Amino acid sequence: MRNRNKVYVFMLLDVLVIWGSVWLSYLLRFDGAIPASYITQGLIFSLVLTFTTLSSLVYFKLYNRVWQYASIGEMVSLFKAVTLSSILSYLAVTLAGQFSVPTSIFLSSYQCVFFLMGGLRFVRRMLGDNYYKKKGGQRAALIIGAGDCGIIITKELKHNPQSLMYPAAFIDDDKQKHKQQICGIPVVGGRDQIVSTVSRLNIDEIIIAIPSASKSEILGIIEICKQTKAKLKMIPKISDLIHGRVSIKEIRDVDVEDLLGRDPVKVDLYEIANYVEGKVVLVTGAGGSIGSELCRQVGPYNPKKLLLLGHGENSIYTIEMQLRQLYPALQLETVIADIQDVKRIEDVFAEYEPQVVFHAAAHKHVPLMERNPSEAIKNNVFGTKNVADCANRFRAERFVMISTDKAVNPTSVMGTTKRVAEMYIQSLNASSDTIFAAVRFGNVLGSRGSVIPRFKEQIANGGPVTVTHPDMIRYFMTIPEAVQLVIQAGAFARGGEVFILDMGKPVKIVDLATDLIRLSGFDPNSEIAIEFTGMRPGEKLYEELLTQEEGLSSTLHNRIFIGKPANINHAELQFQLNKLNKSLVEEDSLRDKLKEIVPAYQHKPENKKELSLV
Repeated sequence: MRNRNKVYVFMLLDVLVIWGSVWLSYLLRFDGAIPASYITQGLIFSLVLTFTTLSSLVYFKLYNRVWQYASIGEMVSLFKAVTLSSILSYLAVTLAGQFSVPTSIFLSSYQCVFFLMGGLRFVRRMLGDNYYKKKGGQRAALIIGAGDCGIIITKELKHNPQSLMYPAAFIDDDKQKHKQQICGIPVVGGRDQIVSTVSRLNIDEIIIAIPSASKSEILGIIEICKQTKAKLKMIPKISDLIHGRVSIKEIRDVDVEDLLGRDPVKVDLYEIANYVEGKVVLVTGAGGSIGSELCRQVGPYNPKKLLLLGHGENSIYTIEMQLRQLYPALQLETVIADIQDVKRIEDVFAEYEPQVVFHAAAHKHVPLMERNPSEAIKNNVFGTKNVADCANRFRAERFVMISTDKAVNPTSVMGTTKRVAEMYIQSLNASSDTIFAAVRFGNVLGSRGSVIPRFKEQIANGGPVTVTHPDMIRYFMTIPEAVQLVIQAGAFARGGEVFILDMGKPVKIVDLATDLIRLSGFDPNSEIAIEFTGMRPGEKLYEELLTQEEGLSSTLHNRIFIGKPANINHAELQFQLNKLNKSLVEEDSLRDKLKEIVPAYQHKPENKKELSLV
């Protein structure tokens, strides 16, 4: 029914209510026999009350309300409209007529009009509401958190015809809410009732609707939910509730990031702004996972210009479009360049004269680099050398390189090349006006080529989920928190440091796989299997964050530490790099040359047949 027709129907019903209420009041007042002298008064009162009431309803915009979603606000407006119109009608008829309208009739008609009009609108809400109607095919949902956010989500699930879930019960630790009903849904108890409730009510989905809870508190709830077979979802953050963005679309699956249980990183905005604001900032590898996040997080600090340098045009275009939407006033320059092309990098530095350089461009995939060691060396060693040399030559103020825990006692070509890159910028720092530093951390969740997206893809395809070794352990952190700490570490740099980020507790890869399967609503033992495929070339069971030579000292930030700057002779390292470069041309044993530079490198003799089969 069109809106205009709905208004006409409501008006007609309201007229019937008014006339019915008035004449019912007269009948009750005179015990069913209305004196003739009051008939005329009743007609006049009915006409006046009809005019004033409809006018008041229009004035308070009660015909523009969607009564399917009516709340207390609509009833308050209705009360005001009916009260105003009844008083005006009573005064008008009493002052203009020979007889005053009896007070009992005025009060009785006023009550009848208000309650009947309110009742009609309540019926409209009930008819349009699906509070008590669960559609076929909907999955039962358990809402954890019977606060404002939980109530909003419950209403969304009930009202939205496209919802695939229906709320069956609330869980809340507030004992005063236990055994109560909210929006017709029972609050069955605290978090200790989660497992039993899921089993008793055949819950398919659990929604954590406590956006204000700390990461550690959320982790505790997730650990309980993992004991069930229900699929786990959650509301992302409190700001979505504040800005009114909580809806079905905002409900997301629980990710492994939520299992880390770490509170958000706190950064010193003043220190960061002090070295970024008003500066020309260059980010190499700007289209990658870390590089693009660096661009997003540097943007708010008002750099004079942000240079996005990358080799792949599609990824650079993507981050450019994101930044132009997020920060319309930000001055951007996109640069398609290969860091291995020294002439091109020199031209970029000569044209734009960057003052702060975040070097995130690198080859990082361990097995791929084992099969292509020359490319790892060209990019990670000599590509970094090109950018660092230009930063030195063109007097950049600060150079921060993204490194990896795989550079410590490396067993892979990739890790070794990153260690060589660390050594080079440390040696260069001794004679340069530029502050050179590296930031070392472990795996980042969700980055391209990382294990988590692969696990999710395998689960979506029905399994099996492949893990290399049951004892494989890795450090993990999210991309945003890693980048925040990188930017903060850049403020602490005085030259030559290798900053080590606190990665929390190391995590077993098989445990990550198991948790992901459970959080996706499957049983890891029966529905989706975990298969062990064996360690790949270059991998080791656990990663380290410090070499034996590096002592660990603290910084002003509780998540950032400093490895003691190494005393590396630049001339000697340059000589070794020249030999390594010559080996690229002559195709000598590259791994042996890397071991000469990094004695801690543990590698097996090259077996091209073995590598080709991986």
